[in-house]
Amino acid sequence: MRKRKRRKRHRQSEVELNLAAMLDLAFQLLAFFILTFRPAPIEGQISLRLPLPQATAVVEDGQQAGEDYNDINPIQGLNTLTISVIADPTTGNISSLGIGESQAPSLAALDGRLKEVFADAGNPFDQVIIQVSDSCRYDELMKVIDVCTHQRLPDGRKLSKLSFVGLPDG
Repeated sequence: MRKRKRRKRHRQSEVELNLAAMLDLAFQLLAFFILTFRPAPIEGQISLRLPLPQATAVVEDGQQAGEDYNDINPIQGLNTLTISVIADPTTGNISSLGIGESQAPSLAALDGRLKEVFADAGNPFDQVIIQVSDSCRYDELMKVIDVCTHQRLPDGRKLSKLSFVGLPDG
C-alpha cells in the first residue's frame, strides 16, 4: 500500500508592511508638488482685444503726430468728453463720478446723462477719456466701462472708443 505523505501545515505568518518606506515616499511626493506648484497670477494674464491705436491729436496734412515741438497742447481742437471716476482710497469703491464739470451721484445718473449727451447730434465727440483714480478697484471701473459701452452714438453705433488716464490719489 501506498503511504500517504503527511503534509506539514505551515502556519502562515502575517505579512508586515514597511510603513517607514511608504511614509518616506508620501512625504517626498508631497514636497515635490508643493515646491513645483506655481499658481496663476490673478490679474496678470488677461487676454484683451484692443483696437488699433489712432492719433488723438489734431495734426496738419503731411505731418506726423508729435512732430510739432511748439504745440504745447496737442489735444486742443478735439471734442473730448471726460468722465472722472474718483474712488475711496481705503476701500477702492467709487466715491464720485463726473462728466465734464458736472457731477453724477450714481451709475444710473451717469447712464442717463450720457444718453442725453450722445442723443444730441450737435455734440460730436472725437474721443472719450475716462480719468480713474489709482485706488479704484477694477470691478468698479468695469461698471463704468459697461455703462459707457452700452451708449449709442447719434448715428446708431455703439460707443466703443475709450481712453484711460490714471489720476493719482490725493
